[in-house]
Amino acid sequence: MLRPDDFDFLARMLKERSGLVITPDKAYLLESRLMPLARARNLKGIEEIIPRMRGRDETLARDVTEAMTTNESFFFRDNKPFDQFRDVVLPQVMAARAGRRSIRIWSAACSSGQEAYSLGMLLKEGAPKLAGWNIEIVGTDISVEMLEKAKAGLYSQFEVQRGLPIQLLVKYFKKKDQSWQIDSALRGMVQFREWNLLQDLRQLGQFDIVFCRNVLIYFDQPTKSRVLENIAKQMPDDGILYLGGAETVLGISDRFKPMPNQRGIYCINPAGASASPFPVKATS
Repeated sequence: MLRPDDFDFLARMLKERSGLVITPDKAYLLESRLMPLARARNLKGIEEIIPRMRGRDETLARDVTEAMTTNESFFFRDNKPFDQFRDVVLPQVMAARAGRRSIRIWSAACSSGQEAYSLGMLLKEGAPKLAGWNIEIVGTDISVEMLEKAKAGLYSQFEVQRGLPIQLLVKYFKKKDQSWQIDSALRGMVQFREWNLLQDLRQLGQFDIVFCRNVLIYFDQPTKSRVLENIAKQMPDDGILYLGGAETVLGISDRFKPMPNQRGIYCINPAGASASPFPVKATS
């Protein structure tokens, strides 16, 4: 059982490094996520992690942050956002980009890459319409371990059974021992980069479509506002943002407004551009 001051220390460190908010009623998450890390380092428990953290063990701090911020992901999660992408968002963006014939898509907090690859499969399926277009998909995450998995494109039988239509499994994956690997052409469509949403996003460039789903729920209100502000700065005036089903911009940011008749999708709100931004503390 963590002492209150040890819990406060861990919670403060996680907030500073990742924006993740852990309240006392979620203390059980520390136990479930950090015990495997303690065992891997031959420690008796979380209580032995704390002194090393206080001693500024940067490698351990990074491992703790990764363990606490690694989120579940699966192919075509929730289905509806991907149907909207194919049927509503992509045609709209293509019409607006007909002159330059290029689109940049960002999968923020991409975890092990299933969201980014799901988008890649949809784009592959619509290849005839996109002939001559330059489509770039960028997936970012704070976890190096998850990014390595994403780059490899190697998934277990359980992972490919969650949300992935059988026809797409057969078409875009090859069996490799007991796992399935995405073919090299599809892997080549996606760039994966280590990035913290609390960092300066300008180096990532501008994106026409941003998927930032099931991420803001882990932040407090000021952090949500600041992250949305910085994302808005990386989007054109007709950019489109996806959030998770339990997330919203309402009451948090006026940089975005809901897309009419499309749940979970938001458009840039030009009228909100004059709002005073609060800089996010850059951490790594």
